[in-house]
Amino acid sequence: MAHYFEDYTPGMETSFGTYDVTADEVMEFGRRWDPQPFHTDPEAATHSPFGGLIASGWHTCSMAMKLLVDHGGISPESSMGGAGLRKLSWDAPVRPGDRLRVVVRVLETRPSQSKPDRGSVVLEIDAFNQDDRRVLNFELIGIIRKKPA
Repeated sequence: MAHYFEDYTPGMETSFGTYDVTADEVMEFGRRWDPQPFHTDPEAATHSPFGGLIASGWHTCSMAMKLLVDHGGISPESSMGGAGLRKLSWDAPVRPGDRLRVVVRVLETRPSQSKPDRGSVVLEIDAFNQDDRRVLNFELIGIIRKKPA
């Protein structure tokens, strides 16, 4: 079901999930986009401050976005892209074997003054692992289409 601008209400909160993190995916993303040894090499990662392989923070953001889109937090039918982030924190490492879920809160909505077919929606997105430890927090500013007339 598509969610349009009018469907977002400040204070609304929804939980989505789950996403299972695999070692192969962590290393593949790391090799391609963030080639640091603690993302790409399980042996070298044991000697890192993390004591083992961890997902790139950018990979963690990507997994959270996948959950958000796949489970209706942002609808492909109404999303017109993003205008940016207001904050971003990686609160704990994400490791192979973790199971992620996201919690989304609507912080703000604002209709566009110049383009009446859309508005901006500020979402606070938290990702948690299977132990309910927050691993990611960010505020996304999305441009969302209004309901068709």
